[in-house]
Amino acid sequence: MTHPRTRTYWLEHAWLDTHVEPGVAVEVANGRITAVRTDTPTPPPGAEVLRGLTLPGLANAHSHAFHRALRGTVQVGSGTFWTWREVMYSFADRLTPETYHALARAVYAEMALAGITAVGEFHYVHHTLDGTPYADPNAMGEALLQAAAEAGIRITLLDTAYLSAGFGQPPSAHQRRFSDGTADAWAERCSVLKDQDHARIGAAIHSVRAVPANQLATVARWAEERRAPLHVHLSEQTAENDACREVHGCTPTQLLADHGVLGRRTTGVHNTHLTDEDIALIGRSGTGTCMCPTTERDLADGIGPAVALQRQGSPLSLGSDSHAVIDLLEEARAMELNERLRTRTRGHWAAAALLRAASADGHAALGWEEAGSIEQGALADLTTIALDSVRTAGPLPGLGAETAVFAATAADVRHTVVGGRHVVRDGAHTLVPDVPQALARAVEALRA
Repeated sequence: MTHPRTRTYWLEHAWLDTHVEPGVAVEVANGRITAVRTDTPTPPPGAEVLRGLTLPGLANAHSHAFHRALRGTVQVGSGTFWTWREVMYSFADRLTPETYHALARAVYAEMALAGITAVGEFHYVHHTLDGTPYADPNAMGEALLQAAAEAGIRITLLDTAYLSAGFGQPPSAHQRRFSDGTADAWAERCSVLKDQDHARIGAAIHSVRAVPANQLATVARWAEERRAPLHVHLSEQTAENDACREVHGCTPTQLLADHGVLGRRTTGVHNTHLTDEDIALIGRSGTGTCMCPTTERDLADGIGPAVALQRQGSPLSLGSDSHAVIDLLEEARAMELNERLRTRTRGHWAAAALLRAASADGHAALGWEEAGSIEQGALADLTTIALDSVRTAGPLPGLGAETAVFAATAADVRHTVVGGRHVVRDGAHTLVPDVPQALARAVEALRA
Protein backbone atom coordinates (compact mmCIF):
# COMPACT_ATOMS: atom_id res chain seq x y z
CA MET A 1 0.00 0.00 0.00
CA THR A 2 1.54 3.28 -1.13
CA HIS A 3 1.15 6.13 1.35
CA PRO A 4 1.15 9.79 0.30
CA ARG A 5 4.04 11.52 2.08
CA THR A 6 1.99 14.37 3.58
CA ARG A 7 -1.59 15.48 3.06
CA THR A 8 -4.33 17.44 4.82
CA TYR A 9 -7.98 16.47 4.76
CA TRP A 10 -10.65 18.92 5.83
CA LEU A 11 -13.72 17.21 7.26
CA GLU A 12 -16.94 19.19 7.07
CA HIS A 13 -18.23 17.15 10.03
CA ALA A 14 -16.26 14.50 11.91
CA TRP A 15 -17.31 11.81 14.36
CA LEU A 16 -14.70 12.02 17.13
CA ASP A 17 -15.75 8.95 19.12
CA THR A 18 -18.18 10.78 21.41
CA HIS A 19 -19.59 13.62 19.35
CA VAL A 20 -19.77 15.28 15.95
CA GLU A 21 -17.35 18.15 15.47
CA PRO A 22 -17.74 20.63 12.57
CA GLY A 23 -14.70 21.84 10.66
CA VAL A 24 -11.88 19.41 11.44
CA ALA A 25 -8.48 19.40 9.70
CA VAL A 26 -6.68 16.05 9.71
CA GLU A 27 -3.00 16.05 8.81
CA VAL A 28 -1.56 12.82 7.44
CA ALA A 29 2.00 11.61 6.90
CA ASN A 30 3.16 8.14 5.85
CA GLY A 31 -0.29 6.68 6.24
CA ARG A 32 -0.98 7.91 9.78
CA ILE A 33 -2.76 10.85 11.32
CA THR A 34 -0.19 13.31 12.66
CA ALA A 35 -2.58 16.00 13.89
CA VAL A 36 -6.29 16.64 14.36
CA ARG A 37 -7.27 20.31 14.49
CA THR A 38 -10.78 21.34 15.44
CA ASP A 39 -12.25 24.84 15.14
CA THR A 40 -11.25 24.98 11.47
CA PRO A 41 -14.34 26.51 9.86
CA THR A 42 -12.86 26.66 6.35
CA PRO A 43 -10.53 24.28 4.50
CA PRO A 44 -6.83 25.10 4.87
CA PRO A 45 -5.04 25.92 1.60
CA GLY A 46 -4.38 22.78 -0.40
CA ALA A 47 -6.54 20.52 1.78
CA GLU A 48 -8.70 17.79 0.26
CA VAL A 49 -12.30 18.51 1.22
CA LEU A 50 -14.57 15.73 2.51
CA ARG A 51 -18.14 17.06 2.49
CA GLY A 52 -20.56 15.23 4.76
CA LEU A 53 -19.96 13.26 7.96
CA THR A 54 -16.60 11.54 8.25
CA LEU A 55 -16.25 8.44 10.41
CA PRO A 56 -13.24 6.28 11.15
CA GLY A 57 -12.86 3.66 8.42
CA LEU A 58 -15.24 0.71 8.81
CA ALA A 59 -13.99 -2.82 9.53
CA ASN A 60 -15.72 -5.84 7.99
CA ALA A 61 -14.66 -8.48 10.50
CA HIS A 62 -16.06 -11.53 8.69
CA SER A 63 -16.01 -12.16 4.95
CA HIS A 64 -16.11 -15.12 2.58
CA ALA A 65 -15.32 -13.26 -0.65
CA PHE A 66 -16.50 -15.98 -3.03
CA HIS A 67 -19.97 -16.06 -1.42
CA ARG A 68 -20.62 -12.77 -3.23
CA ALA A 69 -21.21 -14.87 -6.35
CA LEU A 70 -24.28 -16.41 -4.67
CA ARG A 71 -26.16 -13.12 -4.33
CA GLY A 72 -29.47 -13.27 -6.13
CA THR A 73 -29.10 -17.03 -6.65
CA VAL A 74 -29.54 -18.62 -3.23
CA GLN A 75 -32.52 -16.39 -2.47
CA VAL A 76 -34.65 -18.37 -4.96
CA GLY A 77 -37.13 -20.71 -3.29
CA SER A 78 -36.99 -21.95 0.29
CA GLY A 79 -34.64 -24.11 2.32
CA THR A 80 -32.23 -24.02 5.25
CA PHE A 81 -28.59 -23.26 5.95
CA TRP A 82 -27.78 -26.80 4.85
CA THR A 83 -29.46 -26.49 1.44
CA TRP A 84 -27.76 -23.09 0.98
CA ARG A 85 -24.45 -24.80 1.73
CA GLU A 86 -24.82 -27.17 -1.23
CA VAL A 87 -25.16 -24.22 -3.62
CA MET A 88 -22.16 -22.57 -1.97
CA TYR A 89 -20.07 -25.70 -2.53
CA SER A 90 -20.89 -25.65 -6.24
CA PHE A 91 -19.29 -22.19 -6.54
CA ALA A 92 -16.31 -23.16 -4.38
CA ASP A 93 -15.65 -26.07 -6.75
CA ARG A 94 -15.09 -23.64 -9.65
CA LEU A 95 -12.56 -21.34 -8.00
CA THR A 96 -8.99 -21.09 -9.25
CA PRO A 97 -6.32 -18.64 -8.08
CA GLU A 98 -7.06 -16.53 -11.17
CA THR A 99 -10.85 -16.50 -10.89
CA TYR A 100 -10.68 -16.00 -7.13
CA HIS A 101 -8.35 -13.03 -7.54
CA ALA A 102 -10.68 -11.40 -10.05
CA LEU A 103 -13.76 -11.95 -7.89
CA ALA A 104 -12.11 -10.88 -4.63
CA ARG A 105 -10.66 -7.74 -6.22
CA ALA A 106 -14.15 -6.71 -7.32
CA VAL A 107 -15.71 -7.65 -3.97
CA TYR A 108 -13.10 -5.71 -2.01
CA ALA A 109 -13.65 -2.75 -4.33
CA GLU A 110 -17.37 -3.00 -3.55
CA MET A 111 -16.42 -2.93 0.13
CA ALA A 112 -14.33 0.22 -0.39
CA LEU A 113 -17.34 1.84 -2.06
CA ALA A 114 -19.30 0.94 1.11
CA GLY A 115 -16.74 2.72 3.32
CA ILE A 116 -14.97 -0.46 4.46
CA THR A 117 -11.24 0.07 4.92
CA ALA A 118 -10.30 -3.34 6.37
CA VAL A 119 -11.65 -6.85 5.88
CA GLY A 120 -11.22 -10.09 7.78
CA GLU A 121 -11.20 -12.82 5.12
CA PHE A 122 -12.15 -16.19 6.62
CA HIS A 123 -10.27 -18.23 4.01
CA TYR A 124 -10.58 -21.97 3.62
CA VAL A 125 -10.46 -22.72 -0.15
CA HIS A 126 -6.79 -23.71 -0.13
CA HIS A 127 -6.09 -26.45 -2.70
CA THR A 128 -7.10 -27.88 -6.06
CA LEU A 129 -10.45 -29.60 -6.41
CA ASP A 130 -9.11 -33.05 -5.48
CA GLY A 131 -7.18 -31.69 -2.50
CA THR A 132 -3.76 -31.60 -4.16
CA PRO A 133 -1.82 -28.45 -3.23
CA TYR A 134 -1.03 -25.92 -5.94
CA ALA A 135 2.63 -25.49 -6.91
CA ASP A 136 2.51 -22.58 -4.48
CA PRO A 137 0.54 -24.11 -1.59
CA ASN A 138 -0.72 -20.63 -0.68
CA ALA A 139 -1.71 -19.60 -4.20
CA MET A 140 -5.33 -18.98 -3.17
CA GLY A 141 -4.40 -16.97 -0.09
CA GLU A 142 -1.87 -14.92 -2.03
CA ALA A 143 -4.56 -14.18 -4.62
CA LEU A 144 -6.72 -12.69 -1.87
CA LEU A 145 -3.86 -10.61 -0.47
CA GLN A 146 -3.13 -9.23 -3.94
CA ALA A 147 -6.81 -8.55 -4.57
CA ALA A 148 -7.06 -6.44 -1.41
CA ALA A 149 -3.95 -4.48 -2.39
CA GLU A 150 -5.37 -3.73 -5.83
CA ALA A 151 -8.72 -2.69 -4.35
CA GLY A 152 -6.93 -0.39 -1.91
CA ILE A 153 -8.10 -1.86 1.42
CA ARG A 154 -6.43 -3.60 4.34
CA ILE A 155 -6.91 -7.30 4.89
CA THR A 156 -6.44 -9.77 7.72
CA LEU A 157 -6.22 -13.17 6.06
CA LEU A 158 -7.74 -15.55 8.57
CA ASP A 159 -6.23 -18.73 7.19
CA THR A 160 -8.67 -21.44 8.20
CA ALA A 161 -8.15 -24.98 9.42
CA TYR A 162 -10.92 -27.12 7.92
CA LEU A 163 -10.13 -30.82 8.35
CA SER A 164 -13.36 -32.80 8.58
CA ALA A 165 -16.96 -32.85 7.38
CA GLY A 166 -18.30 -33.38 10.88
CA PHE A 167 -17.39 -35.05 14.14
CA GLY A 168 -15.33 -38.11 13.17
CA GLN A 169 -16.12 -37.72 9.46
CA PRO A 170 -13.53 -37.28 6.68
CA PRO A 171 -13.92 -34.34 4.30
CA SER A 172 -16.59 -34.75 1.63
CA ALA A 173 -15.74 -34.51 -2.06
CA HIS A 174 -16.55 -30.79 -1.97
CA GLN A 175 -14.42 -30.24 1.15
CA ARG A 176 -11.22 -31.95 0.03
CA ARG A 177 -9.80 -28.70 -1.28
CA PHE A 178 -10.36 -27.10 2.12
CA SER A 179 -8.32 -29.63 4.11
CA ASP A 180 -4.60 -29.81 4.87
CA GLY A 181 -5.11 -33.24 6.45
CA THR A 182 -3.93 -32.30 9.94
CA ALA A 183 -3.60 -29.14 12.00
CA ASP A 184 0.19 -29.56 11.94
CA ALA A 185 0.14 -29.56 8.12
CA TRP A 186 -2.16 -26.53 8.18
CA ALA A 187 0.29 -24.71 10.49
CA GLU A 188 3.26 -25.58 8.29
CA ARG A 189 1.55 -24.25 5.17
CA CYS A 190 0.21 -21.00 6.55
CA SER A 191 3.45 -20.23 8.43
CA VAL A 192 4.89 -19.33 5.02
CA LEU A 193 2.42 -16.44 4.69
CA LYS A 194 3.86 -13.11 5.83
CA ASP A 195 2.41 -9.82 7.01
CA GLN A 196 2.57 -7.00 4.49
CA ASP A 197 2.03 -3.28 4.72
CA HIS A 198 -1.66 -3.70 3.89
CA ALA A 199 -2.07 -7.24 5.21
CA ARG A 200 -1.85 -9.27 8.41
CA ILE A 201 -2.01 -13.03 8.75
CA GLY A 202 -4.34 -14.53 11.32
CA ALA A 203 -5.84 -17.96 11.94
CA ALA A 204 -9.28 -19.52 12.04
CA ILE A 205 -10.90 -22.73 13.17
CA HIS A 206 -13.75 -23.26 10.78
CA SER A 207 -15.93 -24.80 13.51
CA VAL A 208 -15.76 -27.49 16.15
CA ARG A 209 -17.27 -29.92 13.65
CA ALA A 210 -14.50 -29.19 11.11
CA VAL A 211 -11.44 -29.47 13.37
CA PRO A 212 -11.07 -32.56 15.61
CA ALA A 213 -10.97 -31.72 19.31
CA ASN A 214 -7.45 -33.10 19.75
CA GLN A 215 -6.18 -30.65 17.09
CA LEU A 216 -7.88 -27.47 18.30
CA ALA A 217 -4.96 -26.59 20.56
CA THR A 218 -2.51 -26.73 17.64
CA VAL A 219 -4.36 -23.93 15.86
CA ALA A 220 -4.75 -21.92 19.07
CA ARG A 221 -1.05 -22.30 19.85
CA TRP A 222 -0.05 -21.14 16.34
CA ALA A 223 -2.07 -17.94 16.81
CA GLU A 224 -0.80 -17.39 20.36
CA GLU A 225 2.85 -17.73 19.37
CA ARG A 226 2.39 -15.12 16.64
CA ARG A 227 0.09 -12.90 18.70
CA ALA A 228 -2.31 -13.15 15.77
CA PRO A 229 -6.12 -12.96 15.76
CA LEU A 230 -7.97 -16.28 15.89
CA HIS A 231 -11.56 -16.58 14.67
CA VAL A 232 -14.05 -19.46 14.79
CA HIS A 233 -17.62 -20.05 13.61
CA LEU A 234 -19.41 -20.81 16.87
CA SER A 235 -22.90 -22.21 17.46
CA GLU A 236 -24.32 -20.85 14.23
CA GLN A 237 -26.65 -23.86 13.98
CA THR A 238 -28.44 -25.89 16.65
CA ALA A 239 -27.51 -29.06 14.75
CA GLU A 240 -23.84 -28.37 15.51
CA ASN A 241 -24.62 -27.95 19.21
CA ASP A 242 -26.59 -31.19 19.30
CA ALA A 243 -23.85 -33.17 17.55
CA CYS A 244 -21.17 -31.73 19.83
CA ARG A 245 -23.10 -32.71 22.94
CA GLU A 246 -23.63 -36.20 21.56
CA VAL A 247 -19.92 -36.74 20.82
CA HIS A 248 -18.21 -34.70 23.54
CA GLY A 249 -20.90 -34.25 26.18
CA CYS A 250 -20.61 -30.48 26.15
CA THR A 251 -21.42 -27.40 24.09
CA PRO A 252 -19.06 -26.12 21.37
CA THR A 253 -18.15 -23.16 23.60
CA GLN A 254 -17.14 -25.46 26.46
CA LEU A 255 -15.12 -27.61 24.04
CA LEU A 256 -13.22 -24.57 22.80
CA ALA A 257 -12.60 -23.43 26.38
CA ASP A 258 -11.31 -26.89 27.35
CA HIS A 259 -8.74 -26.78 24.54
CA GLY A 260 -7.45 -23.25 25.13
CA VAL A 261 -9.14 -21.57 22.17
CA LEU A 262 -11.03 -18.81 23.98
CA GLY A 263 -9.22 -15.58 24.89
CA ARG A 264 -8.76 -11.91 24.11
CA ARG A 265 -7.33 -12.47 20.64
CA THR A 266 -10.16 -14.88 19.75
CA THR A 267 -13.44 -13.91 18.10
CA GLY A 268 -16.46 -16.19 17.87
CA VAL A 269 -18.43 -15.56 14.70
CA HIS A 270 -22.24 -15.65 15.05
CA ASN A 271 -22.39 -17.00 18.65
CA THR A 272 -26.09 -17.51 17.99
CA HIS A 273 -27.33 -20.50 20.00
CA LEU A 274 -25.60 -20.20 23.37
CA THR A 275 -26.46 -21.26 26.89
CA ASP A 276 -26.08 -18.91 29.84
CA GLU A 277 -22.94 -20.84 30.78
CA ASP A 278 -21.56 -20.35 27.25
CA ILE A 279 -22.16 -16.60 27.45
CA ALA A 280 -20.36 -16.42 30.80
CA LEU A 281 -17.39 -18.41 29.44
CA ILE A 282 -17.07 -16.15 26.40
CA GLY A 283 -17.40 -12.98 28.46
CA ARG A 284 -15.00 -13.97 31.26
CA SER A 285 -12.32 -14.92 28.75
CA GLY A 286 -12.65 -11.65 26.82
CA THR A 287 -13.45 -13.56 23.64
CA GLY A 288 -15.02 -11.28 21.04
CA THR A 289 -18.28 -11.75 19.18
CA CYS A 290 -18.71 -10.95 15.49
CA MET A 291 -22.35 -10.57 14.57
CA CYS A 292 -23.37 -10.84 10.91
CA PRO A 293 -27.06 -9.87 11.00
CA THR A 294 -27.74 -9.65 7.27
CA THR A 295 -26.40 -13.17 6.71
CA GLU A 296 -27.95 -14.58 9.87
CA ARG A 297 -31.37 -13.40 8.76
CA ASP A 298 -30.79 -14.43 5.11
CA LEU A 299 -29.95 -17.99 6.22
CA ALA A 300 -32.67 -18.03 8.90
CA ASP A 301 -30.03 -18.81 11.52
CA GLY A 302 -31.56 -16.87 14.39
CA ILE A 303 -30.78 -13.82 16.53
CA GLY A 304 -27.76 -14.15 18.80
CA PRO A 305 -27.59 -12.85 22.40
CA ALA A 306 -25.39 -9.86 21.58
CA VAL A 307 -26.60 -7.74 24.50
CA ALA A 308 -25.91 -10.47 27.06
CA LEU A 309 -22.52 -11.23 25.52
CA GLN A 310 -21.42 -7.61 25.66
CA ARG A 311 -22.61 -7.24 29.24
CA GLN A 312 -20.49 -10.25 30.18
CA GLY A 313 -17.39 -8.66 28.61
CA SER A 314 -17.38 -9.80 24.97
CA PRO A 315 -16.44 -6.99 22.54
CA LEU A 316 -18.77 -6.78 19.53
CA SER A 317 -17.73 -6.50 15.90
CA LEU A 318 -19.67 -6.80 12.64
CA GLY A 319 -19.27 -8.67 9.36
CA SER A 320 -21.08 -9.07 6.06
CA ASP A 321 -20.18 -12.80 5.91
CA SER A 322 -21.97 -14.22 2.84
CA HIS A 323 -22.45 -10.74 1.30
CA ALA A 324 -26.19 -10.94 0.86
CA VAL A 325 -25.49 -7.21 1.08
CA ILE A 326 -22.24 -5.38 1.73
CA ASP A 327 -23.19 -2.55 4.06
CA LEU A 328 -21.65 -2.19 7.54
CA LEU A 329 -24.15 0.54 8.42
CA GLU A 330 -26.94 -1.95 7.75
CA GLU A 331 -25.15 -4.56 9.91
CA ALA A 332 -24.96 -2.05 12.77
CA ARG A 333 -28.60 -1.02 12.37
CA ALA A 334 -29.75 -4.63 12.05
CA MET A 335 -28.07 -5.67 15.29
CA GLU A 336 -30.14 -3.10 17.18
CA LEU A 337 -33.35 -3.70 15.23
CA ASN A 338 -33.10 -7.48 15.60
CA GLU A 339 -32.83 -7.05 19.35
CA ARG A 340 -35.89 -4.78 19.31
CA LEU A 341 -37.88 -7.47 17.51
CA ARG A 342 -36.68 -10.14 19.93
CA THR A 343 -37.40 -8.16 23.10
CA ARG A 344 -40.10 -5.73 21.90
CA THR A 345 -38.18 -2.87 23.50
CA ARG A 346 -36.04 -0.14 21.90
CA GLY A 347 -32.63 1.39 22.49
CA HIS A 348 -30.27 -1.46 23.36
CA TRP A 349 -27.24 0.35 21.94
CA ALA A 350 -26.61 4.03 21.37
CA ALA A 351 -25.60 4.90 17.82
CA ALA A 352 -22.09 5.63 19.08
CA ALA A 353 -21.73 2.09 20.43
CA LEU A 354 -22.89 0.62 17.12
CA LEU A 355 -20.37 2.76 15.24
CA ARG A 356 -17.64 1.54 17.57
CA ALA A 357 -18.54 -2.07 16.75
CA ALA A 358 -18.30 -1.20 13.06
CA SER A 359 -14.96 0.57 13.42
CA ALA A 360 -12.59 0.44 16.40
CA ASP A 361 -13.72 -2.89 17.85
CA GLY A 362 -13.88 -4.47 14.40
CA HIS A 363 -10.33 -3.38 13.66
CA ALA A 364 -9.16 -4.70 17.03
CA ALA A 365 -10.74 -8.09 16.25
CA LEU A 366 -8.64 -8.18 13.08
CA GLY A 367 -5.36 -7.19 14.74
CA TRP A 368 -5.42 -3.55 13.55
CA GLU A 369 -5.66 -1.95 17.00
CA GLU A 370 -4.14 1.27 15.64
CA ALA A 371 -7.12 1.82 13.32
CA GLY A 372 -10.71 2.82 13.94
CA SER A 373 -10.41 6.33 15.39
CA ILE A 374 -9.75 9.85 14.17
CA GLU A 375 -6.90 10.84 16.45
CA GLN A 376 -3.19 11.51 16.34
CA GLY A 377 -1.17 8.34 15.73
CA ALA A 378 -4.05 6.34 14.26
CA LEU A 379 -3.99 4.92 10.76
CA ALA A 380 -5.40 7.49 8.35
CA ASP A 381 -8.49 5.49 7.38
CA LEU A 382 -11.65 7.56 6.87
CA THR A 383 -15.19 7.05 5.59
CA THR A 384 -17.37 10.00 4.60
CA ILE A 385 -21.17 9.76 4.39
CA ALA A 386 -23.25 12.28 2.48
CA LEU A 387 -25.66 14.33 4.58
CA ASP A 388 -27.68 15.54 1.60
CA SER A 389 -29.03 12.33 0.09
CA VAL A 390 -32.72 11.39 0.14
CA ARG A 391 -31.95 9.15 3.12
CA THR A 392 -29.78 11.49 5.18
CA ALA A 393 -31.15 14.97 4.44
CA GLY A 394 -33.00 16.69 7.29
CA PRO A 395 -31.48 15.79 10.68
CA LEU A 396 -29.18 18.29 12.38
CA PRO A 397 -25.49 17.62 11.63
CA GLY A 398 -24.86 17.19 15.36
CA LEU A 399 -26.99 14.04 15.20
CA GLY A 400 -24.54 12.51 12.75
CA ALA A 401 -24.06 9.22 14.57
CA GLU A 402 -27.79 8.54 14.59
CA THR A 403 -28.09 9.59 10.94
CA ALA A 404 -25.23 7.30 9.95
CA VAL A 405 -26.57 4.24 11.75
CA PHE A 406 -30.32 4.60 11.40
CA ALA A 407 -30.72 6.35 8.05
CA ALA A 408 -27.64 6.03 5.84
CA THR A 409 -26.68 3.07 3.68
CA ALA A 410 -23.58 2.08 1.76
CA ALA A 411 -25.02 4.07 -1.17
CA ASP A 412 -24.41 7.25 0.85
CA VAL A 413 -20.64 6.73 1.14
CA ARG A 414 -18.92 9.51 -0.81
CA HIS A 415 -15.28 9.10 0.18
CA THR A 416 -13.06 6.32 1.48
CA VAL A 417 -9.49 7.05 2.52
CA VAL A 418 -7.08 4.24 3.41
CA GLY A 419 -3.64 5.08 4.76
CA GLY A 420 -4.10 8.65 3.58
CA ARG A 421 -4.87 7.54 0.01
CA HIS A 422 -8.18 8.57 -1.54
CA VAL A 423 -9.49 5.15 -2.66
CA VAL A 424 -13.10 6.28 -3.23
CA ARG A 425 -13.65 9.88 -4.32
CA ASP A 426 -17.13 11.33 -4.84
CA GLY A 427 -18.61 7.82 -4.89
CA ALA A 428 -16.24 6.46 -7.56
CA HIS A 429 -13.45 3.95 -6.98
CA THR A 430 -10.11 5.43 -7.99
CA LEU A 431 -8.29 2.10 -8.53
CA VAL A 432 -10.94 -0.21 -10.03
CA PRO A 433 -12.53 1.77 -12.88
CA ASP A 434 -15.91 -0.01 -13.21
CA VAL A 435 -16.73 -2.06 -10.12
CA PRO A 436 -20.17 -3.29 -11.31
CA GLN A 437 -18.64 -4.59 -14.54
CA ALA A 438 -15.76 -6.18 -12.65
CA LEU A 439 -18.25 -7.96 -10.40
CA ALA A 440 -20.40 -9.10 -13.31
CA ARG A 441 -17.43 -10.50 -15.22
CA ALA A 442 -16.01 -12.28 -12.17
CA VAL A 443 -19.31 -13.88 -11.22
CA GLU A 444 -20.06 -14.90 -14.80
CA ALA A 445 -16.67 -16.63 -14.99
CA LEU A 446 -17.77 -18.91 -12.13
CA ARG A 447 -21.08 -19.70 -13.80
CA ALA A 448 -19.57 -20.57 -17.17
